[in-house]
Amino acid sequence: MPERNLVQAVRDALDEEMARDERVCVLGEDVGLKGGVFKATEGLQARYGAQRVLDTPLAESSIAAVAQGLALEGWRPVAEMQFVDYSFPAFNQIVNEIAKVRYRSNGDFACPLVIRAPTGGGVRGALYHSQSPEAFFCHVPGLKVVLPSTPHDAKGLLKAAIRDPDPVIFLEPKKLYRAERQEVAEGEAALLPLGAAAVIREGVDVTAVTYGYMRAVTAQAADRLSQDGIEIEIIDLRTLRPWDVETCVRSIHKTGRVVVIYEANRTGGFGAEIAAELAERCFASLDAPVSRIASPDVPAMPFSPTLEHAFMLNPDKVADGLRRVARY
Repeated sequence: MPERNLVQAVRDALDEEMARDERVCVLGEDVGLKGGVFKATEGLQARYGAQRVLDTPLAESSIAAVAQGLALEGWRPVAEMQFVDYSFPAFNQIVNEIAKVRYRSNGDFACPLVIRAPTGGGVRGALYHSQSPEAFFCHVPGLKVVLPSTPHDAKGLLKAAIRDPDPVIFLEPKKLYRAERQEVAEGEAALLPLGAAAVIREGVDVTAVTYGYMRAVTAQAADRLSQDGIEIEIIDLRTLRPWDVETCVRSIHKTGRVVVIYEANRTGGFGAEIAAELAERCFASLDAPVSRIASPDVPAMPFSPTLEHAFMLNPDKVADGLRRVARY
């Protein structure tokens, strides 16, 4: 199997699905000749033509609206927002139109499209290039929300998202785009189901539920705690809506403790929904309160490297939070 980083895995998934199904098309700002700001669509226009890899104006509401129209006409569009922060001008189109097609038509119409967007901080993107707004989309019935953390998962889940009969918000942690390389399967062997979490580390003391960039941070924290005899079980959700509650519940029955770790602001982040659901489901099995580790309630990611570092979660902060719960 070839080795790929995350952005290459995304490109491979698009390439394979466009070759497999001529209805699959790509649209967004600079996705064609330039290949996207992160090069996720590099080479696709040359291979499939400008009719299937369409450069759009700088107008996110139009990108979402055109993708919806294409989906209703039988295409399988993959729309790229250059940064998830830029999706906000399209928010009305996404949550009031795209998400409600199947419901408002009583199932007569579907809207099979994917909206891809880089998410999260850690790359000196500052205010408008560093947000983690997945909770906004997870709140909306009718949308599926995916947030992978490895090249393997990114490829398999994007292929599944493109084939899904309903709209999918596919968020890609930009901090991980070129952070690691791993072997990634090709063709049908790469396909992964939406809605299934992965237990990436076995442990007996605390269950850590996380996703996106925080998977890597939590894994580093768990390595440090292992040296002190504290064994953390890590669950990477991968899909946030629908999320795999049962895998988390089984783990908590074993460990008796759970910490939810997410990059977004603490208040109202999707981790708060996870924590609430697990508290209800697992109350009798818990030996400590359900805990959260998240970014501070600051309006935006600072540009200054020192302040960005203070804002972002890191292995030290996560290890401290996990240690407190383990010793509760």
